[in-house]
Amino acid sequence: MSSPQRARAATRPAPVVEIVIVAYRGLDLLRACLRSIREQPPSGGAVVTHVVDNASGDGTADAIAAEFPEVILHRRASNDGFSVANNAALRVTTAPWVLVLNPDTELRPNVLDHLIAELERHPEAGVIGCRLERLDGTFDHAAKRSFPTPLGAIEHFTAKLRPGGERRPLQYHAPHVEERGTGTVDAINGAFMLIRREALVAVGLLDERYWMYAEDLDWCRRFAQAGWQVRYDGRVTAIHVKGGVSGSRRSLRTNWHFHRSMGRFYRKFDAGRSPWLDGAVYAGILARFALSAARSAVARSRPQARATPGGGSA
Repeated sequence: MSSPQRARAATRPAPVVEIVIVAYRGLDLLRACLRSIREQPPSGGAVVTHVVDNASGDGTADAIAAEFPEVILHRRASNDGFSVANNAALRVTTAPWVLVLNPDTELRPNVLDHLIAELERHPEAGVIGCRLERLDGTFDHAAKRSFPTPLGAIEHFTAKLRPGGERRPLQYHAPHVEERGTGTVDAINGAFMLIRREALVAVGLLDERYWMYAEDLDWCRRFAQAGWQVRYDGRVTAIHVKGGVSGSRRSLRTNWHFHRSMGRFYRKFDAGRSPWLDGAVYAGILARFALSAARSAVARSRPQARATPGGGSA
């Protein structure tokens, strides 16, 4: 944090909500996210937004500093992963409510007020998420989840191969809570997590051994282990572009981290009951990584239409 930022922070009223956003390039999406925060503040008090620039190296941090002077900007010299970057800002928050938010999201009216009120009605709940909607208006099923089981993972990863695909409810999608309903779930999406201060202090920060992916599942599991409920409330919505920054197809590096995180989550919470089951799970993760990497390589090798200067296709 720069000296001018410290001076502004000292004169701000104590915030009711602090928002933490980790950014890696994707400036246009980040601008839209920050504008939505300006337009949809909580009515119960001030909001302070932290943007952690994860060594974007493309001018993103300078643009945000110039266009959003109210933001507390944390410039990181290296990209050490999503959890490390989030924790850098989470450590300095003091507000009673903390919102971990992706840069490819946009708040919609009344989201923060509604969810804060819902957590106040449920003191046993430590964290809550809302309905996430993609740009085409469809529901992002990852907004509410059950913890993955070996059978549930097989069902989830093979859904697109079956007639009907993901249109029928899957165990992983927590079907016991309706899309626009509310209730307790195993996990919510790390793109939008509103957290109670007391729960954050009790449970601790994100596990930095996850470079990217599954850190939200891990956090929710730890909230539950500490006796805090995880809630989903689909009566309010936020937009989630999903893949807007990382891309619709994972690079080989991010693909590897995705599958590595799956293995880490299983090893941390579920391994050890049966060596045969453990071996099958790890083999399945490696096989899925190999298949996914091969598909991505084939997709990247296909000739793409060249963009003309006017924005069309040649």
